[in-house]
Amino acid sequence: MRRISETVVPARLGKPFRWLLASSWTTNLGDGIAVAAGPLLVASLTSDPFLVSMAALLGWAPPLVFGLWAGALTDRLNRRTLVVVADGSRAVILAGLVATMATGTISVGVALAAVGLLATAEVFADNSTQTLTPTLVHRDDLVVANARLQTGFITMNQLAGPSVGAVLFAVGRTWPFVTQAVLVTAGVLLIARVRLPVNERGDVVRHSVLRDVIEGVRWTMRHAAVRTLVLTILIFNFTFGAAWSVLVLYTQRQLGMGDIGYGVMTTVGALGGLLGTALYGWITRRVSLGNVMRAGLILETLTHLGLALTRSPVVAGVIFFLFGAHAFIWGTTSITIRQRAVPSHLQGRVGSVNGICVYGGLVVGSAIGGVLATHWGVTAPFWFGFGGSLVFVLLLWREMRHIAHDAPPPDEADPVTTPTAPSPVDHAPPA
Repeated sequence: MRRISETVVPARLGKPFRWLLASSWTTNLGDGIAVAAGPLLVASLTSDPFLVSMAALLGWAPPLVFGLWAGALTDRLNRRTLVVVADGSRAVILAGLVATMATGTISVGVALAAVGLLATAEVFADNSTQTLTPTLVHRDDLVVANARLQTGFITMNQLAGPSVGAVLFAVGRTWPFVTQAVLVTAGVLLIARVRLPVNERGDVVRHSVLRDVIEGVRWTMRHAAVRTLVLTILIFNFTFGAAWSVLVLYTQRQLGMGDIGYGVMTTVGALGGLLGTALYGWITRRVSLGNVMRAGLILETLTHLGLALTRSPVVAGVIFFLFGAHAFIWGTTSITIRQRAVPSHLQGRVGSVNGICVYGGLVVGSAIGGVLATHWGVTAPFWFGFGGSLVFVLLLWREMRHIAHDAPPPDEADPVTTPTAPSPVDHAPPA
């Protein structure tokens, strides 16, 4: 048992990180349950397509509306406390939602309000949680630490959670939300046990929130590696968002898989992500981070081409599997590079700029995909994805050299010098 524990979470990562990981996995399971139960609840209360679509909008809008503010508060306040308050607020909102269902006073308006409030609180929790890892583990261990966090996201949020949520909803529509409330509360109790290093951010001069936000944006744009990351994710989410916005219709019409197609292909993609978790340590010990990112851009470009050409569910399944592995590897690498490059007192703000680019690209891309599919069919967004990605790869290829950022931030004290951090290692950590 101890050997398994050491393989999954090496002791050198430290006990505080283990509490953080346990909290992350627990809340991700709850969030995965909500992925299925939330839309099912709204659909059970109304058949109006506009109101059903509002649930998706309310889930996507908060990162764009509150992301920069969340980043500024993350860099101003105690980060663990911010996570506790944000997730604690989610538990209270879920309890209120369950109460309206139990008393028969639930309405579509109440459900939509709960979706929006939960998504808003999650923005603050997620932004602050991402800044905790580089304060708890040595920078050489960020790769394996982020890989373990992403593994929990894939297995709990994408694989197990939605299935559990759908089953619980079939048993009774209150049960998914009761379960999520319990899991979120457990996550709060676990994160509360994390002890952060003393003076982890040093002395920070306080300005207005607006000035703090501007400082974060300016720092991002002036740093070559981080600027390349955020611009790449923004640009490639235009093409990704365009194609994936019509994925349900693509699996039905192009692949002929009916109503089950979307669920099958997203599950296959999540399984590919598990392959990425298994290979990640091996890959990063042998390939530079810059070349890892280059390979990912090529694979994403070819993904659009392959899906545009095929009508075979088997071929599409292989493509989705490989894309799932790429998505995990890309996401973990991106987080690691950002955490290594950004000074602690700017982690929240720079992370929020990255989040704005992620969701901004998806929203714009989704609009493009809808227009293309309406006029030229469900494969048109995939052809757009291929052509646009190919152009972007050529334009961004040389910029990827900035990604190989191995030096610590110039104004950062190494967290390994604090009592709660693990001992340093002089080689890339095994996964």
